[in-house]
Formats: sequence, structure tokens, C-alpha cells
Amino acid sequence: MQAQSIALIENYYDAFNRGEWAGMLALLDDRVVHDINQGGCEQGRARFAEFLVQRARCYRERVEDVVAMASADGRRAAAEFTVHGTYLADAAGLPKARGQRYVLPAGAFFAIRDGRIARVGECRNLEDWRRQLGA
Repeated sequence: MQAQSIALIENYYDAFNRGEWAGMLALLDDRVVHDINQGGCEQGRARFAEFLVQRARCYRERVEDVVAMASADGRRAAAEFTVHGTYLADAAGLPKARGQRYVLPAGAFFAIRDGRIARVGECRNLEDWRRQLGA
């Protein structure tokens, strides 16, 4: 189970880097819980799809140096990675977008159920991100 969960997380980030939102969504449980970085909590694959569309409008990102880990039973997993991004369009609470580039260490935590991601929560240093965007 551990190896399958690690592969699931790696596939999730591979799809992210290719911009294959449908591929990412296929890895999620229908009722996925999404804990947004230093923000709210949303539930459901449809809400996650809306989140991806909004993110793609405002940012072009890729993750590198992904290290995925999972518990022995495969029910919980985590990943550490580096986000490389470009700020494309104004987003609420952030400075005006001017194509700023940023590099951030980040991590994410996952719950796995029946071979799908049932919960995902990403953690980034919001203050560092804001500083890199010129706030």
C-alpha cells in the first residue's frame, strides 16, 4: 500500500506539471477535501476543478524535486517539493501581477482512500511568497 500511495502522489504532481487538470482530477475521490494554503477548506472534485482553473489563470507553476512519502498502510502521505512559478494575473490579497517569478519550498499532506486522494492540503510560506511578488 505504501508504494501505491507514493506512486499516486507522484502521478498527481506529474499531471500538475503537464497542466493535465483532468488527469489530476481523476486521481481524486469525488468528495475530496481541499485545505487551501492558509485559507479555507473546500470539498468535492468539482470545487477542486474550479480551484485549478483559477490557479491557472493567475499563475504558471511547476514543481521540482518532489519527494513523496507514505505511511506503511498507505492511508496517509506527504510530499516536499520546490514550486517554480510566474505570477500572471492579479489575485486577491496579493500585489499587482507583472510577471513576477518566484521559487518557494512547499509541502503537502494527503489522505488516501480506495486508491484515490481523499484530502489534500498544501503548505507554502505565504510571507515569503508575498515578498517575492513585491509586497
